[in-house]
Amino acid sequence: MITYEYECESCGFRFERRKAITEEAMETCPECGGKVHQVISGGSGFMIKDGGRGYVNQTSNGCSLATSGRTCCGRAERCSKPPCEA
Repeated sequence: MITYEYECESCGFRFERRKAITEEAMETCPECGGKVHQVISGGSGFMIKDGGRGYVNQTSNGCSLATSGRTCCGRAERCSKPPCEA
């Protein structure tokens, strides 16, 4: 089940509905019966815990400032060039 957020175009009422991804989107406001649209909200993120050493933000090539103390280019801090800027 996924939580979707909606807003009414008539009265401005905002509400959430939990539903399966295969269910149709809501079309009417439960308050006034007006047309609603889906709101893009922050949603949720996730973190991968690395074997008890803490949370890790790894780039696609496997280098990590958090685990090794160095970026993929060998610096002790992130640079402005990919992939270190991630």
